[in-house]
Amino acid sequence: MFDEPDPSGAAGEQRALIARLRAVIEAKDAELAALREGFAAVRADLEAERELRRRLELRVAELERRLRMDSSDSGTPPSKEQIGARERRRAERRGRDASERERRKDRKPGGQPGHPGKGLSRDPDPDERREADPPARCRQCGAGLAEAARAGSSWAQVWDVKIIRHVMEFLLPGLRCPCCGTVTTAAPPHGAHAGSVSYGPLLNTAAILLAGYGNVPPERAARVIGMLLRMPVSAGFAGKANARLDGKLQDAGFDEAMRAALEKEPVLAADETPVTVLTPDTDPRTGGPVPGAAQVMVIRTPDERLVWLQALASRRAEGITALPAFFTGFLIVDGYSACQQLSGKLAGIQQCCQHIIRRCRAVAKLGPGSLQSWASDVITILREAHQAVEAARARGQPALDAGLLAGLRQRYDDAVAFGIIHNRLRDWDGDGNHPGYTLGCWLREHAGQVWLFTTEFDVEWTSNSAERAVKGPKRHQAVSGYWHTQATLGRWCRIRSYLDSAANHGLTALDAISNALAGNPWLPATQPAIPIARELKPRPEPAVAWLPATPPAIPAAA
Repeated sequence: MFDEPDPSGAAGEQRALIARLRAVIEAKDAELAALREGFAAVRADLEAERELRRRLELRVAELERRLRMDSSDSGTPPSKEQIGARERRRAERRGRDASERERRKDRKPGGQPGHPGKGLSRDPDPDERREADPPARCRQCGAGLAEAARAGSSWAQVWDVKIIRHVMEFLLPGLRCPCCGTVTTAAPPHGAHAGSVSYGPLLNTAAILLAGYGNVPPERAARVIGMLLRMPVSAGFAGKANARLDGKLQDAGFDEAMRAALEKEPVLAADETPVTVLTPDTDPRTGGPVPGAAQVMVIRTPDERLVWLQALASRRAEGITALPAFFTGFLIVDGYSACQQLSGKLAGIQQCCQHIIRRCRAVAKLGPGSLQSWASDVITILREAHQAVEAARARGQPALDAGLLAGLRQRYDDAVAFGIIHNRLRDWDGDGNHPGYTLGCWLREHAGQVWLFTTEFDVEWTSNSAERAVKGPKRHQAVSGYWHTQATLGRWCRIRSYLDSAANHGLTALDAISNALAGNPWLPATQPAIPIARELKPRPEPAVAWLPATPPAIPAAA
């Protein structure tokens, strides 16, 4: 008979085995949980690294885009472009199959046939004639020409000026009154001062042009005058000459006259640029400096007859919009949003298409691939519209063909819509939307202001006239670095406006400055404009000297 197993012992062994298995399973579960946590942490780190890499790639792409930007796709002036930017543009232009600026292989540099040119022409009545020594030997065989017969003559003409010092002394007679015995002395002419020595209008003109127009500091301007004109002057005289002219212009109401003249114009162009002022104006509300960078704003007629530069303490909207607030015609601007506040007062706003083309070029370079080609299409469409307007003007038509204009607008709207759709959710480094999306929304919102020139033929499609005037303060800052105060900036702007506008109306700098120092400056309402195509070629005088017959103003020497 077999022995029966003990049920209680087997059950205990099973329970122990199950407990050991449960412990092993729990240990494995804990190990798996730890592994899962580790894997989750690794996955999170990997996702973070991927996101960081994506952002870094976007940032690198943005930095590369900024490095590639130049004067063709941004507001960067050519003088501040990186070395090689021009050569890179030429290489890109050569790589394109077709371009309106591509030169023919046989085209020579310089002026082309038919160009009027700016060279000198022979004066039929020269101030002096001299005969050169005859040639000594034949240019062909080298034989002597001492006994040779005359065979006609040729000519060579040299234009120059003679710099001489001219000192004029006025004798001021005194007469004794037979009644009371008081001696009355004659008053000196305008600008001269009894018992003192003064500088004449030519030296004042040189100081003003060098310091106010040639971007030369007063110390260096005084040295240049001494070296070129052989007249030693002080740096104080060079600096005060500009202050004297500015005072005369203010006394004559130059700014008021310029404002009144611009108010009557049908179309104006405006632009602004930041400048550096060492001592900014004080904000009356806070007692501290006015926040923001000082600005020079330019308002100019499209034909460049009148130019008005104004110094602003900052780029605040109230300052920018207050300056052209007197105007009610058409205004050409560069896209600054504050100008939209004037839309209710103006007949219309034209957005500068040249600025739009630059922004489109910057977006077209972004990619990927040819995805941003819509921006290049916008450039092509705007140029075709401009060519159509010019052709209609040449034919004397008052407006574009309605079908042609509608087709151009439809192509423009389609291209802009494409740019908005394909860039709405596109990644971009930093805050804000993708530049393609931002540009597309802007072009859609301001389409009426972009296309104003196609319905108003008096309106130019760019603000190039104002932008050319902005180069003046940019160049002055690049050379001199800054203005000391807001007052000196305003003085520089007033003098520059006066000289440019007077020159566009046929006055030489010597006449404009001399008349102003005499208390009779040129004002926009006192003289009609000369045609822009007219070229002034004054006959050179034998000597630069002040003639006593018509003495202009002679400010006192510093």
